[in-house]
Amino acid sequence: MTDTSSSTTATGRKVTVIVNTQPHSVDKGELTFEEIVHLAFGGQPGGENIAFTVTHRRGHGNKPSGSLVEGESVRVKEDMIFNVTRTDKS
Repeated sequence: MTDTSSSTTATGRKVTVIVNTQPHSVDKGELTFEEIVHLAFGGQPGGENIAFTVTHRRGHGNKPSGSLVEGESVRVKEDMIFNVTRTDKS
């Protein structure tokens, strides 16, 4: 199943990114940490005891792999891979 997400710099062109092994069609440009978490977990609630970890690979040349923290964003490209984990800090 494919999802469409608004990116921070919508260009009208789409790319497919892989989030937790699932393909998602998104606007070419940037995705925020929050948008990536939403693609991974949809409407599942967060909360003060829930933490998310976002890592990526197959990115652009200047930062092909790495991690994101809340408030950050990354420029996406076709077939970029994101892994998002949800942890209960209790």
